[in-house]
Amino acid sequence: MTSRFEPRLHVATRDELAGRVIAITGAGSGIGRAVALACAAHGAEVVLLGRTVTKLEKVYDEIIAAGGVEPVIAPLDLEKASAREYDAIAEAIGTRYGRLDGLLHNAGLLGDLSPIEHYDVPLWTRVMHVNVTAAFALTQVLLPLLRAAPDASVLFTSSSVGRRGRAYWGAYAVSKFAVEGLAQVLADELSGTTRVRVNSINPGGTRTAMRRAAYPAEVAESAPLPETITAAYVCLLGPGARGMSGQTVDAQAPA
Repeated sequence: MTSRFEPRLHVATRDELAGRVIAITGAGSGIGRAVALACAAHGAEVVLLGRTVTKLEKVYDEIIAAGGVEPVIAPLDLEKASAREYDAIAEAIGTRYGRLDGLLHNAGLLGDLSPIEHYDVPLWTRVMHVNVTAAFALTQVLLPLLRAAPDASVLFTSSSVGRRGRAYWGAYAVSKFAVEGLAQVLADELSGTTRVRVNSINPGGTRTAMRRAAYPAEVAESAPLPETITAAYVCLLGPGARGMSGQTVDAQAPA
């Protein structure tokens, strides 16, 4: 891959992800839902991970209605999940498919926008756990299945505040710095010894519930819909970015 390669500009073929099994956290709404629908539209068998079953069921129905391959619903609350629940997810995917071709870490907590001096410590711990520790734990337990795939991709969700710190973004910004580091460490560890590639993606400002919470005064329509930024995700989770690892990319053109 050259430095000028832009996954966000990738135009996927209709069957770009055919035969691939892709797991997505936070798949019940927002970007996770949009990416799940896009992956299914391009032929993937999607494992829908999330804490709210009713939301996952709606995405399931949308995929079926659009003619996609039947997805799998896998309830998982990343804030409260035990080691046994992580193991159960890996066992279920392994039993059904024998491998995992893609893993998107999309779920996350915003936490509070407040000064470090006043940040609530328990909330800080919750944000770091969901955004970093849970992503690490899920990746670890699924690595054997990723290794079993002929061309697997792990994609972590980053943020602009995880590249350059910004006042009052607290635990969220720090967690995204950690995610960038986790992706780089894992990519380096797997380089040359496996066919698993690891990258991180910054979705940019998108019309989601988290965006509304972070920018309550913003005109909602000023941010693009999640459905409009999925090209980079499909590219990175599929063969379009084969050979690309250890990189951080943007789902949208830089402002």
